[in-house]
Amino acid sequence: MVTGFDKNADVGKDIFIIAEIGINHNGDLDLAKNLMKLAKEAGCDAVKFQKRTIDIVYTEDFLKENRDSPWGLTQREQKEGLEFNENQYKEIDLYAKELDIIWFASAWDIPSQDFLKQFDLPVNKIASAMATNLEFVEHVAKEGKPTFVSTGMTTLKEIDNVVEIFKSNNCEITLMHTNSEYPSPEENLNLKCIETLRERYDLPIGYSGHEPSVSPSLIAACLGAKAIERHITLDRSSYGSDQSASLESIGLKNLVSMVRKVPIVMGDGVKVITEQEKDIAKKLRYWL
Repeated sequence: MVTGFDKNADVGKDIFIIAEIGINHNGDLDLAKNLMKLAKEAGCDAVKFQKRTIDIVYTEDFLKENRDSPWGLTQREQKEGLEFNENQYKEIDLYAKELDIIWFASAWDIPSQDFLKQFDLPVNKIASAMATNLEFVEHVAKEGKPTFVSTGMTTLKEIDNVVEIFKSNNCEITLMHTNSEYPSPEENLNLKCIETLRERYDLPIGYSGHEPSVSPSLIAACLGAKAIERHITLDRSSYGSDQSASLESIGLKNLVSMVRKVPIVMGDGVKVITEQEKDIAKKLRYWL
């Protein structure tokens, strides 16, 4: 169960790793389960999906536009093809329990957020796109669950508004620094913003990465990120706008392995001479 993070904990301690499946399942429940299994085998703490009410999130004119996809030739067919129904989410819920892994989802509208309540998920997530929709932010904060809030495409003033809403509702919040380009160029990641956000808000700060490489997430962990979120896929060449910004199996396993080493190698900062070093010093310092 996730209950929030100690913002003052040592760097690298208890980093929460989220494998974002998002819409990379392409509407295929078996594929979603395989991605969940991959996340579990790699050592992730949680998997995350996305939930939308198509007719709220998109305009009718947009949904009528042409869009060639595996599900048809319109934007509506493409968007609807990427959505799971209630029974499919119930299967996801059961499979997550079987795997013993946390699952949750970022809703993109209030009815979708209310839909997710039936699963009694331990955390909420507000996507960068929704962070300036203050009605939605308030609705999520009122649930009182620990919440991850991504900060891509968002000014500090806009983040101020989000933080104030969560504080007024006495709801735990972890801000996730991110760049919302898919995939994100490494020169635009600006990981020092992890420190900027921590100093400004005195809150736990995480990192949600959309770059195809592993190293920025490791650097984020070394900068004190309390949570790391990365999109995952079985094949970057698969259909979908998020696939190229995702990690495949080898990359995900490498990421988890390296992040788990961060608290070990960072230590506590106290300068000591180990017993082994003392023995070596006796051999090498001939004048002693």
